[in-house]
Amino acid sequence: MSTFVLIHGGGDVGWSWHLVEAELRARGHDVLAPDLPGDDESQTLTDYADAVIEAVGDRKDLVVVGHSFGAFTAPLVADRVPADVLVLLAGMVPSPGESPDEWWTGTGCHSAVREQAERDGGLTGNSDPYVCFYHDVPRELAEEAMGKERAHPSRAASAAPWPLAAWPDVPTRFVLCTEDRVFPPDFLRGLVRDRLGIVPDEIAGSHCVTLSRPKQVADLLAGYAAAASRHT
Repeated sequence: MSTFVLIHGGGDVGWSWHLVEAELRARGHDVLAPDLPGDDESQTLTDYADAVIEAVGDRKDLVVVGHSFGAFTAPLVADRVPADVLVLLAGMVPSPGESPDEWWTGTGCHSAVREQAERDGGLTGNSDPYVCFYHDVPRELAEEAMGKERAHPSRAASAAPWPLAAWPDVPTRFVLCTEDRVFPPDFLRGLVRDRLGIVPDEIAGSHCVTLSRPKQVADLLAGYAAAASRHT
């Protein structure tokens, strides 16, 4: 069995993974979904990685997963622990030396969101989080998620260059959400091809697919772990 290290995105907490965690534990896996430091503007991406690595301890057979902004932290973790596979879920694929603040313009994401919004009548990038982020999440669950929001990441973490000189030497997978209204799917397909050189797997769901499609997410993650174990 594997240990899944689940790293949440911006404004979020480890709770965002709780339904996926339950699915993975039911399959016999160990799961860690730590709350990264929040409400502290001095915290850096390295601090976030340190917090995850402290939670991991001496565990082995690791599958490191980063959702959304968590994709800036997950490779830093996978570079320092014995990870079997690194997974980005609807992730902001970073490039060496690029800060999270620079990512939006540097990747063309802002333009892609505007163009997709013109096509779908303003659903993509909508200012209403229940339209943009949680449109396929049950309302009560979405409201609970909104109630857990906090200040994360910090200004320091968003402004500093991504610290790795190269992508970690770890097998990497990407899960794309085909109904994502935060990062348009066509935009992510190109970004994943250009920066990771892989073709993403796809799942029908919103940006907050961990809440709307937890079983399907767990199925993919467990499959990656099983494939990795066959190659070790």
